[in-house]
Amino acid sequence: MTNQLQQTFDDATSSNWKPFGEMAGVSFVPLAEPVPEGSIHRARLSKGTVIPSHTHPVDEYVFVVSGIVETGGRRCETGTFWITPANIRQGPHVAITDVEILTIRLGALGVFE
Repeated sequence: MTNQLQQTFDDATSSNWKPFGEMAGVSFVPLAEPVPEGSIHRARLSKGTVIPSHTHPVDEYVFVVSGIVETGGRRCETGTFWITPANIRQGPHVAITDVEILTIRLGALGVFE
């Protein structure tokens, strides 16, 4: 993901989904690096997947593209948008259905428990 002198596009049909480390049920497509170590990416969580509680050392913005996910004591459906400030504990994120989210993180990933 580098700055280019032309428009680039990512289509759902041509995306190269990758596993998210050792986290079963989670895959992602990196779209851009808006700041050093930051990320704009799409993520898919299979129904029943749980991303454990964690913090990020930077602000994070999440938009639910499709599906239902529970987080922060709330059921978030398609169209829900949330912001988690830096160093605030979030999660667990529980996929009630298959879910796709768009995430913007303005710096390093941080540590998952």
